[in-house]
Amino acid sequence: MELRGSGIGSGIAAGVVLRMPEPLAPASDAPRTGDVETETSRVGAALDRVATWLSQRGAAVGGEAQAVLEAQALMARDPAVTADIKTRIEAGDNAERAAYQAFASFAQILESMGGYMAERAADLADIAQRVIAELRGVPAPGVPESDAPYILVAHDLAPADTALLDFAKVHALVTRDGGPTSHTAILARAKSIPAIVGVAGADDIVNGTLIVVDAGASTVTVDASPEQVAGALERRAALLNASSAPLTEGALTDGFRVSLLANLGAPDEAAAALALGAEGVGLFRTEFMFLDSVAAPSIDAQQAKYTELLTAFPGKKVVVRCLDAGADKPLRFLTHTHEDNPALGLRGLRALRANENILRDQLTAMANAQAVTEAELWVMAPMVADAEEAAYFVGLAKELGIRVAGVMAEVPALALVADQVVEVADFVSIGTNDLTQYTLAADRTLGSVASYHDPWHPAVLRLIKMLSDAGSAAGKPVGVCGEAAADPDLAIVLVGLGVTSLSMAPSALADVRAALLTVTLDEARARASRALTGRSAAESRLLGSR
Repeated sequence: MELRGSGIGSGIAAGVVLRMPEPLAPASDAPRTGDVETETSRVGAALDRVATWLSQRGAAVGGEAQAVLEAQALMARDPAVTADIKTRIEAGDNAERAAYQAFASFAQILESMGGYMAERAADLADIAQRVIAELRGVPAPGVPESDAPYILVAHDLAPADTALLDFAKVHALVTRDGGPTSHTAILARAKSIPAIVGVAGADDIVNGTLIVVDAGASTVTVDASPEQVAGALERRAALLNASSAPLTEGALTDGFRVSLLANLGAPDEAAAALALGAEGVGLFRTEFMFLDSVAAPSIDAQQAKYTELLTAFPGKKVVVRCLDAGADKPLRFLTHTHEDNPALGLRGLRALRANENILRDQLTAMANAQAVTEAELWVMAPMVADAEEAAYFVGLAKELGIRVAGVMAEVPALALVADQVVEVADFVSIGTNDLTQYTLAADRTLGSVASYHDPWHPAVLRLIKMLSDAGSAAGKPVGVCGEAAADPDLAIVLVGLGVTSLSMAPSALADVRAALLTVTLDEARARASRALTGRSAAESRLLGSR
C-alpha cells in the first residue's frame, strides 16, 4: 500500500515503525476544590517550569531548533494566557482544566488565521500537555525510546519533541498533520532527514510495520516487500554518494550552466550555505526582522542585517525578497484588519503598497547596504499579480537606488500576463509553493488536501513554461526559489522548461547538483515535454522522471 503526503527533501529511508505515544488523558472537568490563589499559583509555577525547560533544551541543542524552542517558551510565559487561566479558575475551573481550555482557546484563534499561524497551534497544544503533566506530577508525553533504529510516525511533532530526536536512531519522520512550513518540516530540512508530512492514513500504520519513506517522491510504502526495501537502500546509497561529490558549479553533463542558489532566512545561515556549494542566494526572506516586532525596524537596523548578508557573498548574486506579510504572517503594524480569507487578502506587495513608508524604508536600507558591499544585489517583490504592480515596484526600487529589481511569480495571473511583466521587471523568481496552492486551490498547510499540493501537476508546469518562455523571449532570467527546486527529478524538468536558476534549502544542493550532471539540455527538454502531457501530478512525475 502506498500513502502520499508532502515530502521534505529528497532522502529515502526504510525501516520499522515506532509511533509517538498518545497524549495525556483529557483534563478533568471537575469543579475547582482549592482556593483561587493556590490553584493560580500552581499553574503559574508549572508554566514557569515548562518555559525554563524549553529554554534550557533550546540552548542545549542550538541551531534552528533553539529559535523554535525559545519561541515556544515565550508562548508559555505569555501574560495573556496567564490572565485567561486565572479568569477560568476564578469562574470555577480546576487548574488542569483552566490551563487546557486557555491554550485551546488561543490555539483556535491561530487555527482560524490559517497557514503559518495555524501550524503554531500545535505548539500551544504541546505546551498545554507539558503544563498538565507538571500539574499531575507525571512525565510529559515525548519521543519513544528504542535501542534499534526506527522510523517515527506521529499525528504531529511538537518543536520540543523534534529537538529531542536522536537522528542516529530516527531515520525518517512521517506525520498525519502539518505542511511544508510546519516545525517538523523546518527541522527535518535543517537535519537533512527524510520526512513526509500531511500523510492521510498515517494513523493506520501500526508499530513494527516495515515501511519505505521516499521524500523525493512524497510516498510512504506500507508493508514494503524485500525488493522495495532493497531498491530504496540502493537509491539511498546513490544519494549519499552524490552528497559527497566535489562541489562544482551547477551544470548539465553537456556543460549547460544552471546556477544553484540557497534559500536563507537569516544572515547567520550564509556560512553553512557556502560550505554546501551555494553559488549565491536565490531567496533571502526578510520577515525575521519584522515578525516579533511591535513596529517596523529602522532603516539603520535593517541596513546592518543586509550588509552582514551581502558581505558574506562578495561577487555573488543575492536575491532579497521584500517583506512578505499578511495571510499566515500577520503583523500588527501592517496587517491589522481582520480578513475572513487572509490568503486572498492584503498580503505581500499589496500590504506594502498600502503602507508605502515601510516599503520605502526597506528598499532604502537595501540600497545603502548595496553601496558598501561587493555582492550583486537583486531585490524582488512578493505576491505580484500583473504588469502594473510590477511597474510600480520596479519604479520605486530604481528611484531609491536598487540596481536590479524583479518580481515573484506566485499568483497564476502573473504567468498569464508574463510577456507584459518581463517588459518592466529585470527578472522573475517563481515561488512554486504559493503558485501550486493558488493554482490548485489547496492550502499548503492542510494535510487533508496535501495530495493536491504537488508542483508536478501539469497545470503548474504549464504556468512555469509560460513564465520561462516570456523571460527567454525578453532576455530576462527566470528562476525557481520554491520547494520544487529541491526535488532532483523536478529540477531537471524545470531546467528543461527554461528555468535559468534553482534556489533551495542548502541541504538539497548536493542532490540537485548530482542529478543535473546526469542529463544533457536536450534530455532535460525531452523530460519536460513529456511531463507537460501528464493528466495528473502523479502521471507528470512518472513521465518526467525518466
